[in-house]
Amino acid sequence: MAKCIMFQGTGSHVGKSVLVAALCRIFLQDGYKVAPFKSQNMALNSYVTKDGGEMGRAQVVQAEAAGLEPSVLMNPVLLKPTGQATSQVIVLGKPVGNMSAQEYHRSYNMTALGVIEESLNKLKEQFDIIVIEGAGSPAEVNLQDTEIVNMRIARMADCPVLLVADIDKGGALASVVGTLELLDPDDRKRVAGIVINKFRGDVKLFQPAVDFLEKKTGIPVVGIVPYFTGFRVQEEDTIPEDTLEAGLKELPNKIDVVVIQLPHISNFTDFDPLEDEPDVHLRYVGKADKFGDPDLVIIPGSKNTIQDLVFLEKTGLAQKIIESRKKGKPVIGICGGFQILGKELHDPLHTESEIESLKGLGLLNMVTVFEPEKITTQVQAEVLGHGCFMEGLTGQKVTGYEIHMGRSTIGEGILPAFRIFERSTRETNVLDGAVSEDGRVFGTYIHGIFDNDAFRRHVINLIREEKGWEPLVEDEVLTVKEQRERDFNKLADVVRASMNIDLIYKIMGLEA
Repeated sequence: MAKCIMFQGTGSHVGKSVLVAALCRIFLQDGYKVAPFKSQNMALNSYVTKDGGEMGRAQVVQAEAAGLEPSVLMNPVLLKPTGQATSQVIVLGKPVGNMSAQEYHRSYNMTALGVIEESLNKLKEQFDIIVIEGAGSPAEVNLQDTEIVNMRIARMADCPVLLVADIDKGGALASVVGTLELLDPDDRKRVAGIVINKFRGDVKLFQPAVDFLEKKTGIPVVGIVPYFTGFRVQEEDTIPEDTLEAGLKELPNKIDVVVIQLPHISNFTDFDPLEDEPDVHLRYVGKADKFGDPDLVIIPGSKNTIQDLVFLEKTGLAQKIIESRKKGKPVIGICGGFQILGKELHDPLHTESEIESLKGLGLLNMVTVFEPEKITTQVQAEVLGHGCFMEGLTGQKVTGYEIHMGRSTIGEGILPAFRIFERSTRETNVLDGAVSEDGRVFGTYIHGIFDNDAFRRHVINLIREEKGWEPLVEDEVLTVKEQRERDFNKLADVVRASMNIDLIYKIMGLEA
């Protein structure tokens, strides 16, 4: 039966997800069969497994770090916020309904414990080590009776806990001491180590604080992990600060790509491969005065497409996108962004919003209707469309995944962008997306389209040529897979050098 170790945090966004990925890669490098686990995840960044199950993106990244195909067993409960204090609840990859926070915590979540325990036990039977991630803080006393993601899971797995604090935010020592003070005494005994994360500066100058913390708590500090730069590990549900800070500025030899920062943006990791390209300056823009004059505009996925369309109108971003299109600049929409590009959106059953109908941007002759049944599949498709983005790629295979409740019908003057010939390993024949008559606007339901190296480079090179630049060939840049493997190994190097891995093995009762 597998040994387990769990990361819990003094709060949200302290770096638990990345540290789980790091240990998964380290244990893999050391010859162990390792898997990640998070009982309940709240995130708009999700993924579809080969068998059509939806799960949190963070556990997908952790699975990749462990060298595994993702499985919904690694994230049996996923909450996808749809509005104020309301989420779609997904259990073992399938939606069971929308619930308010009160309804979920008071009436539902404890009923999922059986599914969570069964998922964890199945993983324990298959692997040597399970690295478990908590959520938020275990010291949220108002939720302790009904929480299913922190100390209750540590007790279920009978595992030691490493408590993580983010020193970059300030107050790390107080947050550690305060968290431990609020824990039940038996739960406090499970905390076997403290990790100080995102440290900047000279570690030697921090030693007096380490000595104080260990004396005050009686718990060893097992690592001081630096604030790393120069490589990327995909974020759980927050656009990285350095990406958000990529401001409006002219950069020589860089293509200016704007992703619209929707309030309910989902799957923003779709655009990480673009950001990793050496000739792309990618910006997330949520205000009209920051729009500028980009070379390419992308409208991303959304968990509440109609409300996000209202946001675009209110902020003036809708007009900015339309003006950019009139200048001849290309516009791309992914999933919810594809729906926004159309003429009309209808939600008669209030699947996503209280608004039943709304006009879209009108950049594609298309109408979308939201339906109760959610499509979640991995797909293989071939390029069909015409125009600048598709010419030269006709018939080329692309892969990705679908997560949508809308069904879009295209009208005259536009053609489908892709033909899906396989959904979750089953043969099919489904037309997807749409391309405008001049080929400069296109949309698709396929997430991960930019993970396809040849397709991504073709889009970028098209813009390079329009700017009078020579195209880059694929051999000059890393593939997405190469980039991620390189970054996982760099992450493992940093964490191995800054954490006492031998002590962690000892805490788990394993040989290094």
